[in-house]
Amino acid sequence: MGLLSLLFKDPATFVLLIIPLLYSVIIHEVAHGWVANKMGDPTAKWLGRLTLDPRKHLDPLGTIMLFVAGFGWAKPVPVNFNSLRGSRKGLIFVSAAGITANILLAFLSLLTLRLLHLAPFGAVTTMLFYLARINIMLAAFNLIPIPPLDGSKILMGFTSRRFQYSLARLEPYGLFIIIGLLWLGFLDPVINFLEWTIMQLLSVVIP
Repeated sequence: MGLLSLLFKDPATFVLLIIPLLYSVIIHEVAHGWVANKMGDPTAKWLGRLTLDPRKHLDPLGTIMLFVAGFGWAKPVPVNFNSLRGSRKGLIFVSAAGITANILLAFLSLLTLRLLHLAPFGAVTTMLFYLARINIMLAAFNLIPIPPLDGSKILMGFTSRRFQYSLARLEPYGLFIIIGLLWLGFLDPVINFLEWTIMQLLSVVIP
C-alpha cells in the first residue's frame, strides 16, 4: 500500500504522516539496539545509535520505499550477537525487538483512534489508520524468514547450528527470494493475522 496516492488525494494528511512514518522505521532500529544493550552488547550505544535523531538512522532508498511501497527500512543498527547474554535467547529477543516495536505502534495508533472517537474521514483519523497499517506491514515484512530480515534471525534462534548455517548461505540471494515471496502474496496472510491479533487485544482493552 503506497502512500503516493494519498499525496494527491489528501496532501494535508500526507504531511501529517511524514514524521510518524519516518519514526516508525527509526524506532524499529533503536529497539534492536536498546534490547542488545540491555542484553550485554553496547555496540549500538557506542556508535550513537540509541537516539531518535533521524540523521543517525535514515537510509535514502529505504525512506523512498516506505512511501512508495508501504514498507521500508533505516540503516541497520550494528549488533555483536556474540556479546549477548544467552546466545539463542539474545538472538531471538534482539531480532524480535523491532517487529515488536512496530506492532506496539500499530496498536497504539488504533487505540488512540478508538479512544478519541474522531470523525470517520478526518485528517487525523486517516493519519492514524495509515500509521497503523504501515507499521503492521513493516512488522509483517520483517517477519519474512529470509536473510537479512529479522524473521530469519528469530528462526535461527530456534534451530540447529547446521540449519543456521544453511539459512545464512541464502543471504546473497535474499533480496530476490524476498521479491518473489512478495510477488506471490506471502505478506497478505501475515498482515491479516497481525491485524486480527491487534483487534483482539483492542477488544480486551476497550470491551
